Amino acid sequence: MTNPIAEIIAQRGWCVADGATGSNFFGRGLEAGYPPDLWCVERPEDVLWLHAAFLDAGADIILTNSFGANAPRLKLHKAENRVVELNTTAAQLARTATHKHFEATGKRTVVAGCIGPTGELFEPMGSLTHEQTVAIFTDQAHALAEGGAEVIWIETMSSLEEVAAAAEAGRATGLPVCATLTFDTARRSMMGVTPADFAQFATEIGLDMAGANCGVGPAELMDSTQGLVSTGITIPVIAKGNCGIPQYVDGAIHFQGSPALMAQYAVFARDMGATIIGGCCGTTPEHIAAMVEALNSHPKRALDTTAMQTALGVPWQALAEKGERSQTRSRGRSRRRQA
Repeated sequence: MTNPIAEIIAQRGWCVADGATGSNFFGRGLEAGYPPDLWCVERPEDVLWLHAAFLDAGADIILTNSFGANAPRLKLHKAENRVVELNTTAAQLARTATHKHFEATGKRTVVAGCIGPTGELFEPMGSLTHEQTVAIFTDQAHALAEGGAEVIWIETMSSLEEVAAAAEAGRATGLPVCATLTFDTARRSMMGVTPADFAQFATEIGLDMAGANCGVGPAELMDSTQGLVSTGITIPVIAKGNCGIPQYVDGAIHFQGSPALMAQYAVFARDMGATIIGGCCGTTPEHIAAMVEALNSHPKRALDTTAMQTALGVPWQALAEKGERSQTRSRGRSRRRQA
């Protein structure tokens, strides 16, 4: 089994994944709450447009438009019987885009079959079992492989149980498998997993690549990436952060990160040790183009943590402030006890 992403890294030392899907489709008419996955069959020209835009920006890896195309999530839209159709079509569209790009430029790019979480909880907090979840993801993974995916890309996960089930389904395709967790809750995933926990788990279950995506903003994504890299993990590390910190403005989510900010983030991510670098929510082709240009024009160097925090901000600032207030209260109680 060859890993086309690892081959790019071996040649260049790093590679670039694409950016956001849903937030880019909003500008083309996607309504909030409507599944982008259905656009594979309803508006394939828009899906091809986004893939082409990221490829033209310099991305090496294109994720299929299939993040929510598993039965539990599609059931919310009465489309649970369309798993095979949607995932196969998503992969075919991405392959069409990469093929056209190769014909025009001669550049080899990779189609990653995107698998997101089911939105359900495992026993005992929920009803999901390992066997049920493997079956759910097997339908999706095999359809992506059938459509032409070259890698199974599991992302935005919170629990190790769901990663394990998705990875088992992905490995059954014979394709390389990667997974990313979202660390957005006080340096942990929603289910309490730390980056160090995930690094160990990724090694134990034999993932080909692992990392962090989404979350809060670039500063927090870098903190999570550092937690992974510092364990000595030997497989390629993925950093795919949001475009700045999301803010709720005028009834909608907006991302304030500029192309210049994301370019700095990309260079710091590579300096930290990530070898697969991309963007998540809010990241446009313009952001990816700036990231690619920065990576091409700045050689890898020793990580400057001070410069990184000056550029991206202090990670988990609210958490740090909460800790400082707690320490202040504790010192006050201590002084009262001594008095």
